[in-house]
Amino acid sequence: MKTPKALQPLVATIHSLQRLIDRFEQRGMIIGGVAVGLLARPRLTADADAVIFLSIDELDDLLDAAEQEGFMPRYPNVKEFARANRLVALHHVPSGVDVDISLGAMPFEAEAIERSQLVSVGNLRLRVPSVEDLIIMKAVAHRKKDFSDIENLVAFHPRLDRERIEYWVTGFAQVLEMPELWTDLAPLLADNE
Repeated sequence: MKTPKALQPLVATIHSLQRLIDRFEQRGMIIGGVAVGLLARPRLTADADAVIFLSIDELDDLLDAAEQEGFMPRYPNVKEFARANRLVALHHVPSGVDVDISLGAMPFEAEAIERSQLVSVGNLRLRVPSVEDLIIMKAVAHRKKDFSDIENLVAFHPRLDRERIEYWVTGFAQVLEMPELWTDLAPLLADNE
């Protein structure tokens, strides 16, 4: 099946993003709206997100590899921003699509990458998180669209590891002093018990 013209820029970006992840020995995965669309009902997204488990010392290597895949920094101070926020804001020049790459460092991110799975879409093989780990990430991001994504994921995956989700989300809630991370999520998982 041919990719619809409107989706071609995003598909090209995702393809380049997966090649970038592959350059770092699968220490990363595609997350965000793209991952939700691959694991549940597709939804529109204008950008792509990934997490790659890298130290700040590897930032130059990431930027060099990214440039080889057609990505350029969105801001002139990309290195300073990445060091302060552990986020690399890029633009995929061939497609015109923006990409955010989180520099993973936390135990949860390492474990989520270890548990990630390959999903085939046409001729693409993309590394994405488990459904549970994507729900955890969405719960911590805690925006309205994240809860819509969680509802979508729960609807498509009735047999979730609720204990894993609760363990990590309550842990983040405690560390961030945001009990609402769990109290807002729990009702969405109630039918899944």
